Amino acid sequence: MALMQATVARRGRRAGPPVVAVTGAASGLGRALVERLACCAEVTGLVGVVTNGVGVVTNGAGVVTNGAGVDGVVWRSADVRDPLLSASFEGIDVVVHLAMTYDPAQDPTQRRLVNVRGTSQVLEAAREAGVRRVVLVTSSDVYGSHPDGPVPLPDDAELRAEPDDGLVGDLVEVERLAQHSARAGLPVTVLRPAPVVGGPLGRAYDGALPRQLASTRLLALRGVEPLWQLCHIEDLLGALELAVTGAITGIVPVACQGWLVQAEVEQLTGKRRLELPAAVALSTAERLRRLGVTASSRPELDRLVAPIVVDTVALRQAGWTPRWTNESAVRAYLATSPASDSRSGAYTAAGATVALVGTAALVRRARRRRRSL
Repeated sequence: MALMQATVARRGRRAGPPVVAVTGAASGLGRALVERLACCAEVTGLVGVVTNGVGVVTNGAGVVTNGAGVDGVVWRSADVRDPLLSASFEGIDVVVHLAMTYDPAQDPTQRRLVNVRGTSQVLEAAREAGVRRVVLVTSSDVYGSHPDGPVPLPDDAELRAEPDDGLVGDLVEVERLAQHSARAGLPVTVLRPAPVVGGPLGRAYDGALPRQLASTRLLALRGVEPLWQLCHIEDLLGALELAVTGAITGIVPVACQGWLVQAEVEQLTGKRRLELPAAVALSTAERLRRLGVTASSRPELDRLVAPIVVDTVALRQAGWTPRWTNESAVRAYLATSPASDSRSGAYTAAGATVALVGTAALVRRARRRRRSL
């Protein structure tokens, strides 16, 4: 599947099967998508765009020479923040931009440079190169948690997340860039998955819900039963393939069907809950964030008050059916993830609150024992 042949086919038959470029193709979700599309008969040519020096060996001209390991893929080395990026998109019909970081523990300034500036440059480069469509992946978190929100949210629900300095703020800005590009004439398909689990993703992709599982107990706010909805990587890859081929366009939520109440998650994981008044949990988490104990922001705990659960109407109408249930996705996460995470910056607001309140309870218990002696 040589790129030269694919490019000729594209110019002679513009509406035919696309030539696709995937950014961030060296690892994580990008790598998984490249491996899947390499076997897709509806893709004419495939280009993996990798950051210089990440997971591959290149020659002086920026062409990958070793370490790629996927047959039928042409590899190009480029930084998505490079103003000359459009050269890497020559001959491309569809760009899937996955050279983003979803790790809330990363330095916020560096993360925003990658996520926001990188996306802006990819969209501009795609426009300059005459790309037909760009596909982005954000998160269902951009809908925002609000007590009056329906469960599940419709596909076209209003975005109500606050544009803060956390990861969700990055993704809200990415969505704004996508809307601007669409208005300027470059079609953009945006997939909004629930927290993604499974496969080779690792902790850097963990959303607030699965990262809670690193805690000894699961936090719940008094009087509210949290709802859990996940997305397995295999189902997300299936949705991405539909976006690449044009079977779905616009805004597309991706998730397992339905949801689990937290009591079901506790039974699956063998973990007990720590139930706190909302005011105590929220104030404690905010104090820990200010002290730098956790990189998580307020929206994470807001999900305990008002869960974000999405529907998948557009995907199902396109013939997509999730292969994974929320229950099987939780089990898959537990089977592939370590029991705890030692990186203090990776603690969730919920996990750090559980740790602090639990420690305080142990201290009080010890004091009572000493007084009774």
